[in-house]
Amino acid sequence: MSYLSIRPSLFFSLVLLSLLLATPSSTSKVVDVKVICTRSQDSSFCSKILNSKPGGANSADLISLVQYTIDVARVDATDTLNLINTLIAKSGSDQKAKDHYTKCWTHFNKDEGALSDIDRVQDLLKKEDYIGVNTAASAIITNINDYIVGEDPEDPPYTDKSNLPQFVDVVKKVADIILVISKYLIKK
Repeated sequence: MSYLSIRPSLFFSLVLLSLLLATPSSTSKVVDVKVICTRSQDSSFCSKILNSKPGGANSADLISLVQYTIDVARVDATDTLNLINTLIAKSGSDQKAKDHYTKCWTHFNKDEGALSDIDRVQDLLKKEDYIGVNTAASAIITNINDYIVGEDPEDPPYTDKSNLPQFVDVVKKVADIILVISKYLIKK
């Protein structure tokens, strides 16, 4: 039964080590949601998203907030891509609509669009490359802006009467929240 008897100094050392390992790092810093959201483009939208985090956002650390926001962005971008696919299918013989939605698809797909950028944000977060997270979040917004204004000034504008502009706006606002949080992670 000697394996059950632990000397007090060894026990104390193990407890101290576990406390040191459990001590939050600077990246797990808690920042008030109001402070984060005042730096976003739409503070009320930001507050609504972050406060919808299960378990609450006010005591959440930056990593858990950005992870939650990345998950929200992925769902919203996937929903947007699904809508684009539906709009392409429904455009029928309207070639202008089909061309417009096909261009939109390139800005949201998983190979080179917003979904790809969201995956890159996730990978960079895992690597604790917060500058990369910031850059990849900016790329999401660039893809969305290319959808909104077109890549080429020569592109004729398309009046989109579907729900797509609203879906795109939501993805852009969520990406902006990621961008804001990434700036706090960089500062750590």
